Parts: sequence; structure tokens; C-alpha cells
Amino acid sequence: MNRRCFVAFAAAFIACQAFASSLHAGELGRPQGKVILTVTGRIANRNNGDAATFDSAMLEALPRRNAVVRTPWIPGETSFEGPLGAALLDALGASGSTLHVVALDGYTADIPVQDFRDYPVILASRMNGAPMPVEDKGPLFIVYPFDLHPELYNDVYFGRSVWQVKTIDIR
Repeated sequence: MNRRCFVAFAAAFIACQAFASSLHAGELGRPQGKVILTVTGRIANRNNGDAATFDSAMLEALPRRNAVVRTPWIPGETSFEGPLGAALLDALGASGSTLHVVALDGYTADIPVQDFRDYPVILASRMNGAPMPVEDKGPLFIVYPFDLHPELYNDVYFGRSVWQVKTIDIR
């Protein structure tokens, strides 16, 4: 690794450690942009009364994953990228057992917290490299790792794959 790459890697590592340390200390920054996700319920870290609100930049700062998966809603393989569900739970200091997820259109699903702990589920904010608009499942879409765990490709997990995620209440 050349010196320039090492310096860039070290700076990124230090920034991530500082972000993680602030989260463990119970400090959740405040959104600077448009709020796209509100989380309530059994959370230790809040930034807006009894809730935690996130803009795109805050979610982008969380550990993420890129997954190329087949879904029943989009033909062929699609690339999704977004923060790991477990990273969101960690940032919130979540202690519940169920995620009650509500979409912009009113669709709801109850997801066991253990899904986010057992599998690298993501809150996809990008599809095929582009931000996801509301008109196409955005701004957030819960995507299960069908690429790594084909046994999840069934109606139970399809029902938990909420798109246009607006709020999550941790119960």
C-alpha cells in the first residue's frame, strides 16, 4: 500500500471510529437535510424529542452494504446499496424485539429485530447506483440478502421487504 492510500485509509478509519464513539456515547447528530426516516420506541439515542430522525447524509455515514439480488418486484438482478439494518439498530441503542415499519403509502410490516442481527439486511437508498426516488421504491427499501441466503426468497421475507419506508417503531 503506498503512502497516499495509507493516509486516506487511516483518515477514513479515524473518522469512522469518531462517528462510532459518538454513537456509543449516546450522541446522535441532528439532520441537516430533509428527514427521510423517523425512528421511535425502544431506543436510547434520540435527536428529536422522543424520536431519532435521519437525513440521507446521516444514513450514508453508517456502515453499508452493496447487494446484487433478484427480487420478485424487479426483473433480473438489481444492485441495492444502503446502511446495514444492524448498524442502524446499534446507532440507536435499540433494545426492542420487533420493528413496526410504516411505508409512505400506509403499508405496514412487523419485522423481528433478530432479522437485522442475523442477516445483513439493508435499508437500500440506492438502486443500480442512483438514489431511489419515491416513485421507484425510495427513499428507503428494506432489502434482505437474497444473494447470500437464498432460503429467504419466500413470501414471509417478501412481506417484510418494505419499500418507501417512512417510520420505524421499535417495540
